[in-house]
Amino acid sequence: TSRVFFLFLMGIITIFNIIYFKMFEQIYTYFTLETLYVWLNIGVLPFWLILVFFPQSHLCKYLVTSILPVFILAGCYVFVLYKAYFDNFDFIENFDLYFGIENLLNLFNNEYFLIIFWIHFLSINLFTGGWILNDSKKYNINKIFIAFPLISTYLMGPMGLFLYWIIRIFYSKRLSLFD
Repeated sequence: TSRVFFLFLMGIITIFNIIYFKMFEQIYTYFTLETLYVWLNIGVLPFWLILVFFPQSHLCKYLVTSILPVFILAGCYVFVLYKAYFDNFDFIENFDLYFGIENLLNLFNNEYFLIIFWIHFLSINLFTGGWILNDSKKYNINKIFIAFPLISTYLMGPMGLFLYWIIRIFYSKRLSLFD
């Protein structure tokens, strides 16, 4: 009976591995860089809409300002690195960006580098938006005043953070470079 159970268990594991491999293969072929780019742009919008329109909700607290968006975007990042590795992407060439603007421009001609940069940009901006929201709660800043810096952070990154800092100075009634 233990031999039958062992064979049954091995059969289940084999079937699971075949299904798992086929599923991963389908995901791998479906998510081209173009498809991933579209899904990334659509995927961050609900997070930003919740951040701007429902900043006090539990949904925002547990979904947007938590580690969940970071895990999702990090998973996309790893997936692109995986695809790039098997497509013989030259990772050492990325360090050429420090040698001049022309080298950076050349790197942006590479689709893998461009999508990695875009994921980086989306994740940093979303993290910054979450930080702005959490910090604004400490100073009881009205959510209407936070909407403009959040939208600016989504579109222009550091500019939104700067706008928030200006608003924060008036609410905290002090100028502080460190927090």
